[in-house]
Amino acid sequence: MDFGLRGKSALVTASSKGIGKAVAEILASEGCRVAICSRSKKDLESTAAELRRRYDAEVTWCVCDLNKISDIENTFEVVKKQFGTIEILVNNCGGPSQGSFRDLKDDDWQSAFEQVLLSAVKFSSLIIPDMIFREWGRIINITSISVKQPVEDLILSNSLRSGVVGFAKSLSDEVARYNITVNNIAPGYTLTNRLYDIAVHKGKANGSSHEEILSDMAKHVPINRLARPEEVASLVAFLASNQAGYITGTTIPVDGGRTRGY
Repeated sequence: MDFGLRGKSALVTASSKGIGKAVAEILASEGCRVAICSRSKKDLESTAAELRRRYDAEVTWCVCDLNKISDIENTFEVVKKQFGTIEILVNNCGGPSQGSFRDLKDDDWQSAFEQVLLSAVKFSSLIIPDMIFREWGRIINITSISVKQPVEDLILSNSLRSGVVGFAKSLSDEVARYNITVNNIAPGYTLTNRLYDIAVHKGKANGSSHEEILSDMAKHVPINRLARPEEVASLVAFLASNQAGYITGTTIPVDGGRTRGY
């Protein structure tokens, strides 16, 4: 299917590796001009070079710590100067600190709020005015199955990612008249550095290896394996397309059937 994205401009946050990188890659393969950002200049340079080489894509990058409003504002200005406008925004971020309620301090909650929820709010607020002017836009938030059912020892993710879903649902109502859609993707267990870190953490807690933990995770998925980042990214490409123009305000799991609710 041709998603009709050639020439569109996209910004994907936290995109030098993992799901964010896979999203940037599929958008580049569809002919988008792609802006990527993360905290690591080295990873950004490597990812940008790879995308240019593989897809002959126009790629720009900016170092951005999602916990810093000044970095978010600078990234927006850099990308706007390069592309003129941002038509597709993919709000992605790494997971906040692991731990139960009694493990976490006030600073952990503040940091998670800034990283997960406030970054999506701020990028959206900067980009939406141009989308309204052009009467077209796509905002896609990468959340987690934790917005459908809580994940053990991830109370920060359970709480703040659910906040993103509430924000997106409310925002979708306000901007729908301008042909702007706002949706969320809720990945399940996906083979990323984040999942590896979770497996190591759980393994240390119960005396198992991270390989055993990852294998056990897969056993709890009806498809009986973990997801690949590109399987999440494929849904981003569809939701960014004109074909998905009547889908807004929704949260779609990509979890191999792991979520047990209806």
